[in-house]
Amino acid sequence: MPDASPDVSPKPAPPEAAPQGRFVEGSIMRHVLVMSGTGSIGLMAIFVVDLLSLLYVSKLGDPALTAAVGFASIVQFIAIAVNIGLMIAAGALVSRALGARDEALARRLATSATLLGLLAAAVLVVLLLVVAGPLLALIGADARTLPVAERFLWITLPSNLLMGPGMLFSGLLRARGAAKEAMYVTLGGAIVTAGLDPLLIFGAGLGVDGAAIAVCVARGVFLLIGWLGVRRYRMLGPPSLAEAASDAPVVFRIALPAVLTNLAPSVASAFIAHALAGFGPEAIAANAVIDRLSPVAFGGLFAMSGSIGPILGQNWGALRFDRMRGVLRDGALLTALYVLTVWLGLAVARGPLTDLFELKGPAAELFGFFCLVSGGVWFFNGLLFLSNASFNNLGFPFLSTALNWGRATLGTVPPALLGAWLYGPRGVILGVGIGSVAFGALAAVLAFRTVTRLEARARALALPAGPRHAAADAEASLAAGPSETGAATH
Repeated sequence: MPDASPDVSPKPAPPEAAPQGRFVEGSIMRHVLVMSGTGSIGLMAIFVVDLLSLLYVSKLGDPALTAAVGFASIVQFIAIAVNIGLMIAAGALVSRALGARDEALARRLATSATLLGLLAAAVLVVLLLVVAGPLLALIGADARTLPVAERFLWITLPSNLLMGPGMLFSGLLRARGAAKEAMYVTLGGAIVTAGLDPLLIFGAGLGVDGAAIAVCVARGVFLLIGWLGVRRYRMLGPPSLAEAASDAPVVFRIALPAVLTNLAPSVASAFIAHALAGFGPEAIAANAVIDRLSPVAFGGLFAMSGSIGPILGQNWGALRFDRMRGVLRDGALLTALYVLTVWLGLAVARGPLTDLFELKGPAAELFGFFCLVSGGVWFFNGLLFLSNASFNNLGFPFLSTALNWGRATLGTVPPALLGAWLYGPRGVILGVGIGSVAFGALAAVLAFRTVTRLEARARALALPAGPRHAAADAEASLAAGPSETGAATH
């Protein structure tokens, strides 16, 4: 039988066949600002609500509860990392097809990715529930925090069946260029959580369980709004298990390395929590606040890295390499300006923030130290996020995986252990920061070289540039895997 897998390399089409991708013309900076700005609103709304949940839990007066929620969040992010990987794969493939004006291919890939995402979400829920207890204990949960963290996960993990497709729908909307609709997905869920959290935690007297229930309800809203958005743009076709099975290799060729990439921060966070556990519950409580505050403070970097993927994908589909370099340059400039602003704000507000979360003694000292040094570290984290988007959307996903795992291992474990030995809890934070600087700088250099490599390949194949032509070697790039990754680094 002939191979039923779709040819994911976009095909040339006359202008009247399908609308041109909106990102292949116009101001690059404007596209980056609009996509990042709308993405930031929705994404940071989620992070703000997570931070509020932790704030409400901290008001219960027991540091062990704050630490327990922090442990549970580390395990829960494993599921989120898988969702993000599938979202990245769907967005990369769909945006490329749209850039080449192939609506039928875009719809088929979006539908297949949704079915595959539902299956992956279900399998992951079962696996994580089975290993939740031992995994929490391995990270550092003790007799006081383990039961609370485990119960939190048993309530929230099943709702990953709602979160998985909801996140994927948000990514599909960004691939279409529907920035506002993608923002509404995350913003809607965040608003629901913000209203339910205090009602359930304090009003109903459910405590940490109330925070977990609010998470589940918000994920249902997340899915509903996302589905309404993709239905409006007719991005999904009739579901077909046969097509999903044949499309699975194409989707997972990007999704698997993207999942591995996004699991790396979870592994690093788990190690950091384990290293700080030796300094007492105060250090763990401070780290829990840092883990929740960082995405709020630097959420714009997460949003920008997720938002530039469709811009890069459409311009690659149109062979606009000049614009692809412009996306990376403008993204790096925005990263610097954003980080400087946030860094100043954290340094000035570190005292009131410490009081707000009722951090005392060593916890207050560790949190204050983070506020003073975080900016320099997060600039290079931002460069790494920006580079991840380029690697994942331009056919070099394993390069992103290698860099992120390098930071999570070589850039985290040795410097954190050395820092802990020399300077205690502050040394852990400082050591991890040094690793981030090294890998962020390396990633930025490789991102620009990746675009240069793709342009050289297109010229060698004598492919004409312009919005009416497609990257005929897209499939070769996707199929290259680790060997191409190695080539891209030299």
